Amino acid sequence: MPAAPGDSWVGIGLRCPYHAAFLDARARPGVDWLEVHAENYFDHGGPRYRALREIADRYPISVHGVALSLGSAEGIDADHLERLHALAEDVGACRISEHLAWSRTGGVYFNDLLPLPFSLEALDIVSRNIDQTQTRLGRTILVENPSGYLDLPSSTMSEGVFLSRLVERTGCGLLVDVNNLFVSYSNLAHDWEEWLDQIPIDAIGEVHLAGHEADAEGSGLLIDTHGSAVSEPVWALYERFVARVGPRPTIVERDSNLPPLGTLLEDADRAARINIALEAA
Repeated sequence: MPAAPGDSWVGIGLRCPYHAAFLDARARPGVDWLEVHAENYFDHGGPRYRALREIADRYPISVHGVALSLGSAEGIDADHLERLHALAEDVGACRISEHLAWSRTGGVYFNDLLPLPFSLEALDIVSRNIDQTQTRLGRTILVENPSGYLDLPSSTMSEGVFLSRLVERTGCGLLVDVNNLFVSYSNLAHDWEEWLDQIPIDAIGEVHLAGHEADAEGSGLLIDTHGSAVSEPVWALYERFVARVGPRPTIVERDSNLPPLGTLLEDADRAARINIALEAA
């Protein structure tokens, strides 16, 4: 089993345009670890995959799934799970994570992370799918909190309570996306501190930092895009979060409108300085 990341580790999401820098032994970008989107490497061949295998010899790799569809009532796609397992084994993944969402029905995949109600029925479905996933992988996974845009009427509990019960039933861990948390409490007027009081703090195994944008239609909603810089309010929330729970292994994500690598490395350094300062306080 790969070693667990240190609590103060900080890294970035590895995207293909950054491969060359991490393959250059002279450059050696100064991050503790890297995270990849699993489905981008399911082909198990070609230059992109070979590059990842080489980078994995130099940096710890976290594998972050985006389409396993833990919320699917149809269960887990066995082929998808096998590919995830093979990738995690190939790169010696130090973490494996997925979203609290669904993206598949009737054999059709949707290019989105769709919401599910926080109900007992949904809890049964997600728990069953996590159990199947963890059994095949031979390890626990982390489940990421979603970004919220509406309160589904069929929900019978809060998101925090739902996540807490999910941890109790499956033994999974949690990945806290601070940007998603900010988007959700901004859009839905929820209390992030109450959310934090409801989840098991010890289960938090990773943190994400990313960007959002205002809805172009003028609805007032914030949209989790991962296509812009981490906003100052999200940085402020990250500081408050770390002050509450202590440092956790952190990844700075950017999925579109990719900036120069140096920009992400500066963000990673900022997160590391926050962790160091609060750890010393």
